[in-house]
Amino acid sequence: MPAPKNPFKAAIRENRFQLGLWVALASPYAAEVVAGSGYDWLLIDGEHAPNDLPLLAAQYRAIAGRGSHPIVRLPVGDTALIKQVLDTGVQTLLIPMVDTVEQARQLVRAVRYPPHGIRGVGAALGRATNFGRITDYLQNANDEICLILQIESRAGLAAIDEIAALEGVDGLFIGPSDLAADMGHLGNPAHPEVRAAIVDGFARIEKAGKARGILTLDPVQAHDYRDLGADFLAIGTDVTLLVSATERLRREFLGEAEPGRTESGY
Repeated sequence: MPAPKNPFKAAIRENRFQLGLWVALASPYAAEVVAGSGYDWLLIDGEHAPNDLPLLAAQYRAIAGRGSHPIVRLPVGDTALIKQVLDTGVQTLLIPMVDTVEQARQLVRAVRYPPHGIRGVGAALGRATNFGRITDYLQNANDEICLILQIESRAGLAAIDEIAALEGVDGLFIGPSDLAADMGHLGNPAHPEVRAAIVDGFARIEKAGKARGILTLDPVQAHDYRDLGADFLAIGTDVTLLVSATERLRREFLGEAEPGRTESGY
């Protein structure tokens, strides 16, 4: 049995736009439901959703093979945690709060086996090798792991040229909500100053030849980000979709007016 290819990594390398959705209900059953909805990728959120490693792995298994590529966002770029989640079979990681090139360099090493990195060898115990049945996993894993780093602060933006230049960084994902907070616009990722920073960040990422990613819950903003060159874009979350659909159903039945809401991130 040959080592699996990473279709998401191949797509962003070939400049094929990838549409995604956030998965934050912390439920393998819900993740499986969403996996049939036709998105190119689904982000299983281990940073803000109440997930632990077994639950992340269960959601990954629920999504894999159903048409959408599962991406896992860890709560932090910890080397030991990265090793564990890769051994469960995850091929694409999003690591939040990357502010320096030193952080980025360490993360590249964490996802790679020696001599190019420091990932510990033990995948035969896990799903990554189909429990030892994929015999060429060690030889091919480095090529198929996709590492995306999240830039969500002024410090990260200042270091974006150095970070994007690193071999082994496949894409950079700008986090508008935390970036807005860091810039003094908490709850307002659509602020003109934040948008200008995103435009500048996108241009610098493109110059380095790396993929540009972002998330928004606002459809108008989503089209704006796509027009700005987003290569992979998440346009919603399962949590907010569930809230809006259940509330809308009740309001429509009772004939109630829809309450006004403002976009405040997620």
